[in-house]
Amino acid sequence: MPFDGVVTRAMTYELHDRIQSGRIVKIYQPTDTELVFTIRSNGSKYTLLLSAHPSYARFHITNDQYQNPKEPPMLCMLLRKHLVGGFIESIEQIEMERIVKFHIKSRNEIGDETTKTLIVEIMGKHSNILLVDREHGHILDSIKHLSPSQNRHRTVMPGQPYKLPPSQEKNNPVTLSGEDLIRKLDFNSGKLDQQILNKVMGFSPSITKEIVYQAKLGSTDDYKESYENIRQDLIHHRYTPTLFTGDREQFYVLPLEHTGQSVKTFSTVSEMLDRFYSGKAERDRVKQQAGDLHRFLKNERDKNKRKIKKHQSTMKKSEAASDYQKMGELLTAHMHLVQTGDSSVKVVDYYDPEQSELTIELNPMKSPSDNAQNYFQTYQKLKKSKQVVQTEIKKAEREIEYFERLIQQVESAREEDIEDIREELREQGYLKKKTSTKKSKKKPAKPSPEAFQSSDGTQIFVGRNNKQNEYLTNRLAHKTDIWLHAKEIPGSHVVIKDSNPSEETLFEAARLAAYYSKYSQSSSVPVDYTEIKNVKKPSGAKPGYVTYDDQQTIYVTPDAEEVLRLKNNT
Repeated sequence: MPFDGVVTRAMTYELHDRIQSGRIVKIYQPTDTELVFTIRSNGSKYTLLLSAHPSYARFHITNDQYQNPKEPPMLCMLLRKHLVGGFIESIEQIEMERIVKFHIKSRNEIGDETTKTLIVEIMGKHSNILLVDREHGHILDSIKHLSPSQNRHRTVMPGQPYKLPPSQEKNNPVTLSGEDLIRKLDFNSGKLDQQILNKVMGFSPSITKEIVYQAKLGSTDDYKESYENIRQDLIHHRYTPTLFTGDREQFYVLPLEHTGQSVKTFSTVSEMLDRFYSGKAERDRVKQQAGDLHRFLKNERDKNKRKIKKHQSTMKKSEAASDYQKMGELLTAHMHLVQTGDSSVKVVDYYDPEQSELTIELNPMKSPSDNAQNYFQTYQKLKKSKQVVQTEIKKAEREIEYFERLIQQVESAREEDIEDIREELREQGYLKKKTSTKKSKKKPAKPSPEAFQSSDGTQIFVGRNNKQNEYLTNRLAHKTDIWLHAKEIPGSHVVIKDSNPSEETLFEAARLAAYYSKYSQSSSVPVDYTEIKNVKKPSGAKPGYVTYDDQQTIYVTPDAEEVLRLKNNT
């Protein structure tokens, strides 16, 4: 995922055309590392995402929707105060570094014109977004603070002067010619891709490997030509936003033939980045928010698996129940051979066709009749335990199935789905209910299944948790609508809002059902479909559990690209 200086240059150039001179109308801060700006420019409205996420730091125009907190954070309030209503005067990249400055002209409280600089630094876990007063050069605030005790070379705190991160003393490829680069390389030392990486600013291993690959181990002129071709693309802003798919998905804005991967090209850098990052940062946030929930569900599932093992051990013992009954009957038939104080007795086994002798162990402290009763009591106990254990095993199996469904839902959940799952667990008694001193008059929000639209315009809905599944199947859907579910595995309820959908819509909905199931990464996933009227929830069943009949089965392969397309259709 090389969001290097080259990608930064391409993205900066794209923003020049689309939002430079645009007016900032809204600012949101959905998370502690992300900012979202709504910008009006050239008669269009754009959503600009700025992210200082430790793994997914980036900036680009986005079509994704973000959940905003009820109360905006302090930084968001400060940005609104200084930037809303302002115009983006210019956007500049610092040489070929991953640092971009947005110079924004606005007016202060008394109407005087001021210019602030919003700086995005993309540096992995050290990424940051800072608001700087351009006139005085001091920091107004930033997403991440860095005190002198953390870094004695650079302090990032409100009121401190802004300093660029330390320079790595590399050469800008825009000004470094191929001839100059060749003079800086030691061809006898080898590892030329690493040498280029150490000499050229803004290059990542992806592009230096491509330079070496294109040179094909040729002469110095071949390396010079390979480098110059890429350099000229940068100088003249000739970009090919591309997603490379395979074992390790990656993106870049220039061709990378050395990867040997399948490619998908995009018309803009933003479109490429939106496609690559879509859902990744959200899944990371969900993973953090739901980490404790995921562990709880796995622990509960594993606890029930251990219960089953224990019950199966008891079941094995109970299979010997008939042996204890036989002992009791044989001892009763041979009572005349037993004296109090005997520790065992040999009797004829009438149940054996050979009429062999059998030794029966006795408790010498008990009378012969008490010993016989003891065997009968053990028989009754084991017989009863077998019935109890069978019931308990079935109960534990239902619990495992329930927790497997919830685990799958958490793993594919959106941020807004997590609280629904927690609330369900509270209602089922697995989690403690929230204690509140004030009675809330606000009605619980109606579940919101995710909406999609098929290629022919038919509405398709997907339940992302049990509350949504039940609402979708029992309330939202009409009895003749088509209901789909991955066959015999945890997954979402899917409903086509049509009683007679086209074959194309049916297969698209089936691929959604397969994608939002435990087998989302598999091929040829069986998906059942039937009319809603054939779907029933058994009395006393867990949330989201249904039975159905009169179904048909089709086999499909989930496709993330198609899921995105069907979502964007809405």
